[in-house]
Amino acid sequence: MAASSSNAEQTQLQDMEEEDAGMEEREMESDDDDEEEEEEERMGVENSEDDEEDDSSEDEKENEAEIQRLEEQLSINAFDYNCHVDLIKLLKQEGELVRLRKARQKMSELFPLTEEIWLDWLKDEIRLTEEEPNREKVYELFERGVKDYICPDIWLEYAQYSIGGMGSPGGIEKVRSIFERAMTAVGLHMTKGQTVWEAYREFENAILSTVQPPPGRIPSREEQELLNTQLERIHTLFRRQLAIPLMDMEATYAEYEEWSEQGVADTVVHQYKKALQQMEKCKALEESLLAAEPPKLAEYQTYIDYELKEGDPARVQITFERALAENCLVPDMWTKYNTYLDRQLKIKDLVLSTHERAVRNCPWTMGLWKSYLLALERHGADHQTVSDVFEKALNAGFIQATDYVEIWQAYLDYLRRRVDFSKESSKELEELRGSFARSLDYMKQDVEERFGESGDPSCIIMQIWARIEALHCKNMQKARELWDNIMTKGNAKYANMWLEYYNLERSYGDPVHCRKALHRAVQCTSDYPEHVCEVLLTFERVEGALEDWDVAVQKTETRLNRVNEQRAKVAEKEANLARQEGDRAEQRRKARADKKGQKKAQKGFRAGEKRKAEQDDYQDEWNEDSAPKRHRGNGDQTAEEYMETETGLFGRNAPPGYKPAPPGVKKAQQAAAQKQNDDKPELRSDNSSVFISNLAYTLEEPEAKLRTLFETCGPIQQVRPIFSNKGSFKGYCYVQFESLASVPEALKLDRREVEGRPMFVSPCVDKNKNPDFKVFKYNTSIEKHKIFISGLPFSCTKEQLEEISKHYGTIKDVRLVTYRSGKPKGLAYVEFADEAQASQAVLKMDGMEVEENKISVAISNPPRRNMMDKPGSSRLTTDMMPRQMYGSRGRGRTQLSLLPRSLHRQSAPVSKVENGTAAERVPATASAAANAAGDAKPLSNSDFARMILNK
Repeated sequence: MAASSSNAEQTQLQDMEEEDAGMEEREMESDDDDEEEEEEERMGVENSEDDEEDDSSEDEKENEAEIQRLEEQLSINAFDYNCHVDLIKLLKQEGELVRLRKARQKMSELFPLTEEIWLDWLKDEIRLTEEEPNREKVYELFERGVKDYICPDIWLEYAQYSIGGMGSPGGIEKVRSIFERAMTAVGLHMTKGQTVWEAYREFENAILSTVQPPPGRIPSREEQELLNTQLERIHTLFRRQLAIPLMDMEATYAEYEEWSEQGVADTVVHQYKKALQQMEKCKALEESLLAAEPPKLAEYQTYIDYELKEGDPARVQITFERALAENCLVPDMWTKYNTYLDRQLKIKDLVLSTHERAVRNCPWTMGLWKSYLLALERHGADHQTVSDVFEKALNAGFIQATDYVEIWQAYLDYLRRRVDFSKESSKELEELRGSFARSLDYMKQDVEERFGESGDPSCIIMQIWARIEALHCKNMQKARELWDNIMTKGNAKYANMWLEYYNLERSYGDPVHCRKALHRAVQCTSDYPEHVCEVLLTFERVEGALEDWDVAVQKTETRLNRVNEQRAKVAEKEANLARQEGDRAEQRRKARADKKGQKKAQKGFRAGEKRKAEQDDYQDEWNEDSAPKRHRGNGDQTAEEYMETETGLFGRNAPPGYKPAPPGVKKAQQAAAQKQNDDKPELRSDNSSVFISNLAYTLEEPEAKLRTLFETCGPIQQVRPIFSNKGSFKGYCYVQFESLASVPEALKLDRREVEGRPMFVSPCVDKNKNPDFKVFKYNTSIEKHKIFISGLPFSCTKEQLEEISKHYGTIKDVRLVTYRSGKPKGLAYVEFADEAQASQAVLKMDGMEVEENKISVAISNPPRRNMMDKPGSSRLTTDMMPRQMYGSRGRGRTQLSLLPRSLHRQSAPVSKVENGTAAERVPATASAAANAAGDAKPLSNSDFARMILNK
C-alpha cells in the first residue's frame, strides 16, 4: 500500500510537473506573440512616420519647385504684382524667413503694399526681433509702412509696439511722439480714429497710475506737480477728442464726465456740441459708405465734394486718404488729390510724398509723372532728384506714344528754365541741347520700335528746340537746320508748317530767308496752296522789288494752274468711278429682276405639278377639315401670330434638329393640338406672361417641361406651347403666371440652355398695339468696366474664362456669346467691379494664348443696335402684315402667291375673301394668262382646287 501510494504521489508529481512545463511553454509562446505584435506595431508606426515624411518631403519639393518658378518669372518681369504675392505666401508657408524678408523687400521697392501685407510683415519682424535688443529695424519698417497709405491699424500697431520700449531712455517721449503723429495722420478718421484716441488715453492713464502716491501718503511737492501735469495731459486728450466729429462720440463724452472730478468746462461742452452737429451732417455719408460695396468710388466722390465745399483742409485730406486706400489704382482720384494739395496746402513734405505715392500706385499714367516733376521744381528739389524721377517715368511703361512726347516736353521745359541765357555758354545750356538730341533719338528708336509711330508727327519737340535756338541763343543757323529736318519728315505738304517757319524767319531771321521759305512753300504745299501763294504775294508787295514781284506772280500762277489741273483730273476720275458704280448697280438690279422672274415662273410650274400629284390629300383636307381649321385660324392662331417679341420667330426655316412627324401620326397630333387649343379659355394677360422662343422643334412634352422649369418663378396659370396645323411643335410658347411679380423672375432665365439650345425669354407684348417695341437686355454703348474678348477657342467654358480673368480684378459676370443653336462664337464679355480693373485686364490679357488661340481683348463698345439697317430686317414688316391678306386659313400650303413679298403694295386695296375663296371668281384660263403677264391676283385655295378637279 505504501509503495502504491508513493507511486501514485510520484505519478501525480510527474503530471503536475508536466502541466507546469506545458504552462511555461504556453506562456513563453504568448510572450513571443506579444513581442511579435509589439514589434509589428513599432514597425507600423515607423512606416506611417516614414510615409508622412515622404508626403511632407514631396510637398516641400513641389513648393520649392513653385518658388523657383515664381522667382524666375519675377526675374523676367519684376512688375508682376500677383507673382510677388504668391511668392510671399509660399515662402511664409515654408518658413523661409530670410528669403521671405528679401521677397517682401523687393516687392515694397516696386509697389506700395496693402495694409494686410504690411501688418503680416510687421508682425513677423516683431516676433523675429523679440530676442534682439535692437528695435531700430522694426521702427524703420514701421516708418516705411505708414508712408504707403494712411492706415489707422498700422499706426495703432506702431504705437503699441513703441510702448514695449518705453523703459529705455527717452522711451515715454518716443511713444508720445508716435501717438501725436498718429493723431495728425488718422485722428480725424470718422470711424477708426476713435480707437487710436482711446489707445493714447490708456497709455497716459497707465503713466498716471505710476505717479500717483499710495493711499494715505501725502505726496511731495514734486510728486504733486508730476501728478497735476499728467492729469492735465489726460484732460487735454479728452478735450481734443471731443472737439472732433467721430462716430460714437457720445460714449466718449459720458466717459469724460465720469472721469473728471471737476466736471466738464463750458468751452468743452460747446466744442463737443459743434462737433456732434458736424458728425450728424456726415452721418448719412458714412452710412452710405458702410452700405456700399467696394471700391465705393461714387460714394467717396460725393463725400470729397462735400468736404471740399466745407473747406476744412484736414478733413479734406483724411477723406481723400480714405478714398485712396480703397481706390489706389484710380488715376483720376490721385490727380484730384494732387491738384488740391498743389493749389491749397502747398506743404512741401506732404505734397511731394503724395505725388510719389501716386506714381507708385499708377505708374502707367503720364499725367501723374508730369505733375510730380512740376511739384519737384516748384518746391526747389535738387536737379539730381528731378532727373532720377524723370528716368523712372521713362521706364514706367506708358500705354501711348504721345505720353512719351509729353513727359519729354515737361522735362525739357524744366531744363530750359534752369538755363541762364545771358551767358553765351553754360553747363545747363549744354545739358539742355544734349537732352533735346537725346529725346529725338529716344522717339526714333525706343518709341517707334514699341508703338510703330514716334508719337510726334508734327515734330513739336524739334519746333521748340528751333525757337529756343532762335530766340534765346540767337543761333538762326541751327534753327534753320532743325526746320529743314522737320520738313523732311513728311511735313512739307502742310501750309501751316511752312507758315510757322516763315514767322520764325520774320521774327528772328532776314527777308532773304523769308522769301526762300515762301518760294519753297508754294512749290511743296498741297493742302492750302492758295493761302501760301497769297502770303508770298503780300510779302512781295510790302518788301519786294519789281523783279521779285514778277517772279512771285509767275510762280504762283504756274503753281495754281497745276493745282487746278490736278483737281480737274481727280474730279473726272471720281465722276468716272461714280458712273461705273451706277452701271454696275443697274446691272445687278436687272440681274435680280431676271432671276426673280425665272423663280416666279418655276414656282408656278412646280405648284401646278405638286397640286396634281397630291390631289387626293387636298380633296380630303378641303372637304373634311376645313371647318375646324377655319375655327383655329380665326381664333387663337391669328392672335398668336401677332404676339412677338424683339427676339423674333424662326421665319420659314425650321431650326436644326427638326424632323417632320410620320404620316400616320399627323392626324393624331392635329387632333391633340385642336383639343388643347379648344379646351383652354381665352384668359390671356400679356402683363403677367412671358414669351419663350428658340426652343427645339423636337422638344417632347414642351408644356410639362416648361412648367417644371418656370415653377420656381411663381404660380403658373397656364403654359401655351404653339403647334402648327399638323400638330408639330413650332419652337415657341407663352407662359402666363398668376402674379405680375413672377415675370421679372422668369426673365432671369433668359439664355438658359434647354436640350442644348439657349432659350430666349422676353416680355410678352402685342406687336399690333406696340409695333415699335424692342427688348434688348445688353448695352449698346461703351462700357468701361466690361471687356470684350474675341478669338476664344470654342471649347472654352465660362468657368475657365472666369479663372483666367479673376487674377486682374473682381469678376461680376461672365457671358459667352453663342449662336441660336447654342454653339459658341468664340466671343465673350467679362464684367469687372470697376474701370481700373477692366483696364488692367485689357493690358494684361490682350494677346494672351488660350489653348493655342491668341485672344484679342478690348473695352466693351458694342455697335449701336439698329434693326432697320440689317439686310433681313424686311422680314419684321412682312411678318407683321395682317393675316387677311392670305385668307382666313392663313398662309396654308394650298395657297401660293406668285408675287414676291417684297413687291407687295400695302396701300393697294385687298379684296375681301370668305372661306378661302375670292369674292370675285376668276376663270382658270384667264388667271393663267394674267399670271403669265406678270400682274395677276394671287390664286386662292378654291381656284387651285377647281383647276385640279377640272383636269
